[in-house]
Amino acid sequence: MRLLERARKEWFMVGIVVAIGAAKLEPSVGVNGGPLKPEITVSYIAVATIFFNSGLSLKTEFADSRLHASPCVFCCDFNQGSWWK
Repeated sequence: MRLLERARKEWFMVGIVVAIGAAKLEPSVGVNGGPLKPEITVSYIAVATIFFNSGLSLKTEFADSRLHASPCVFCCDFNQGSWWK
């Protein structure tokens, strides 16, 4: 029972070990042009997922302050950009 509790606690490390073991046994799955299409999956889907998860982990107070700041920065940049014309 203790092993199962430890595996639940360390689920991420267990998943990494399983993924590495599967890649060692069947490397043709992850090759370019293979079923996973790593040239698309890694380039676009993985990066988008990482940024999406990062956004979900933001505290709402921080997100609210950033939403307020972005229009101010845009207006300031827009106004300063038109000075040179």
